[in-house]
Parts: sequence; structure tokens; C-alpha cells
Amino acid sequence: MQSLSNRKKVIEQKPMNFWERMYLPAIAKGLRITIRHFFMKIPTVKYPEELRPYSKNFRGQHSLKRDEQGRERCTACGLCALSCPAEAITMTAAERKPGEEALYREEKYAAVYEINMLRCIFCGLCEEACPKEAIYLDGSHVTAEYLRKDFIYGKDKLVEPVFDIKKLNQEKPI
Repeated sequence: MQSLSNRKKVIEQKPMNFWERMYLPAIAKGLRITIRHFFMKIPTVKYPEELRPYSKNFRGQHSLKRDEQGRERCTACGLCALSCPAEAITMTAAERKPGEEALYREEKYAAVYEINMLRCIFCGLCEEACPKEAIYLDGSHVTAEYLRKDFIYGKDKLVEPVFDIKKLNQEKPI
């Protein structure tokens, strides 16, 4: 194939000397690297007993957040699903009924919110696209499962539990 500039590259090959033809220096250099790595400390973490320190920008399992009153923040706008390059997020919106003001912030909420963890690439674009700051990738690792259907996380696994200060005060003896 001819180059676009029609210029030929001139490559000079100097002849190898005796030691380069014997490959002994290259073999010695490779052995030196191998022996140096042989005596290095192995960076193994014994997982259940020891927890590995994570970086500040670690992206873990998704979580749908609640506001200060314990209501779900998600308004089913669909921006997280649109921004997802792997198309892992699906949702269906519903209208809030009278009497559900304590459950949802806005008039529209996500009746079904599912993330397919097998498709998710943990890029964080859903987190950046959310105008209500409802979704974060701040959980732990996604746990191992045996069936593909168990990797589709619904609201039961994604929505954080309601924080009840009254229960916390009752459990603590004063």
C-alpha cells in the first residue's frame, strides 16, 4: 500500500555485532527481571477478612436516593436511560395518586426502574445526567449470581432504605 504523501520511508538496519547475534545480553536481562519479580511481595488481599482500600472515584453498585423526608427523588424523566451508552436502564413512569405524597417528591415517579447489571459498564453517565441527583454509583461490588435474571436489579435492590431517626433513638440505650 502506498502512503498518502508518496514519500518512501528509508529504514536503516545496522548489522548486529557478535553479542547481539548470540542474544545472551537479552536473555540475561530477561532473567534479571524475572528474578527481581520473583522476590517481590505479592499484593494479595484476603478478601473476606481484609477489605481493599478503594479510591475516591470508585464506582460501585447503583443506588436510588431519597430526600430528607424519605421520599424517592427519581421523577422518571428518563435522562439516565438516554445517557446510558449500554442501554442498561429501563423505566416506566406513573402518576402519583392522592395520599402518596409521603412516598414521591414529584407528581411523576418511576413505577418500574430496572438496571441490567450485565450490560452496565459503570461509566457514571447516568449519575451525571440526573437533574434530581437521584442515582449514584456509591454501593459495594455487584454480587455474584447464578442466573441471568438475578442481574436485573429493580427498585427493591436499588432504592436505599428509609432512614428512621425514631428507630435509631429507640435502639440506643441512654
